[in-house]
Amino acid sequence: MAELRVFLADDHAVVREGLKALINAQPGMVLVGEAADGLTACEQVPGLRPDVVVMDVSMPGLTGSQATERLRRECPLVRVLALTVHEDKGYIRQLLAAGAAGYVLKRAAAEDLIRAIRVVAAGGVYLDPTMAGKVVGGFVRRPPAAAGPGGGELSDREVEVARLTAAGHSNKEVATRLNLGVKTVETYRARAMEKLGLQGRADLVRYAVQQGWLQGG
Repeated sequence: MAELRVFLADDHAVVREGLKALINAQPGMVLVGEAADGLTACEQVPGLRPDVVVMDVSMPGLTGSQATERLRRECPLVRVLALTVHEDKGYIRQLLAAGAAGYVLKRAAAEDLIRAIRVVAAGGVYLDPTMAGKVVGGFVRRPPAAAGPGGGELSDREVEVARLTAAGHSNKEVATRLNLGVKTVETYRARAMEKLGLQGRADLVRYAVQQGWLQGG
């Protein structure tokens, strides 16, 4: 079984050293690189090809959302796990909309961070349990049939595309998984979003959590 490759971006050297020791102590997990700012992370990640980038979102230069967007655009197979002190739900929704596969609060226990890394590496979405309710809260619950104000229930294909998109996969990745064309995936995604009355990926992630689509990756 291949080792799970992790890259760490944090502007505090002491934090990096602690997390490096923690990650390298895990069976089947290794830290392949580190950076003290978002720009350096974006420059190094393509060559190192980690499975997961653990990124502090409060670093000099690129913001967490900007760095996440760039990495998701340039390295679509790399999963980004945000590490943040921010507990504002609007800020966290912004990170999810930028393409982060999850987030962990800096005050979380070490085992929660390791669990989050494994979850996002496996294709799932990790929402810090102390904040998940706030992020999902306020979102109107839809009936189990996955019907929305746009009219009609989702087809099986639309559900598959919407679920994989919510889990952080790019259109190209979804197309490969489902043996579809990228344009076809875009069409299914647009139809699903219209039927559900959703505006963006952050809305889709919250909806997917409500429906239980992301459990177990």
